[in-house]
Amino acid sequence: MRKLRKTLGNASAPTTVALMRLIETQSKTTVANWTLDYAERNMLPLFEKHCPNDERPAHTIAAAREWLDGKVKLPYVKNIILDKCHAAARELNDNPVAQAAARAIGQSAGSIHATPHSLGLYFYAAAAIAYDRLGLAAGEAEYTAVAEEVCADYTAALRTVAVDNEPNPAHCKWHC
Repeated sequence: MRKLRKTLGNASAPTTVALMRLIETQSKTTVANWTLDYAERNMLPLFEKHCPNDERPAHTIAAAREWLDGKVKLPYVKNIILDKCHAAARELNDNPVAQAAARAIGQSAGSIHATPHSLGLYFYAAAAIAYDRLGLAAGEAEYTAVAEEVCADYTAALRTVAVDNEPNPAHCKWHC
């Protein structure tokens, strides 16, 4: 088997740049809720399909929501992200779909403290969805097409919850 990319998508693609600009118009809280909703709806089922008895990613989403509700402190959630969700991903080298889904969920939870993690969710989600849909031997063009579909879906999901003229837009330093 050839070496697979851990993420798919292109940070300089026009669709990705448009997504980044839209993210920058929203508050950190709006972005965090959007990423958690997207991960719960799209990534968690993929992860659970491959790892039905592993609750670490679901626990990570729940902990991030608890932080948003003011019920727990950020260090508690960060430890769960690193010690549970990302640990699950590290253990799944033989399962690229579940590994990418776990990483996507970790990125969504990470968006509660750093908005740019929301873009990481897209890149890992694109890999999880593409590898699940196309398998592990498809061509680069096929994977790119799925990544573009995921970007469009992800952007549409944000537009659905976006707040017009959000008073406190997130400040993002994109490192991609």
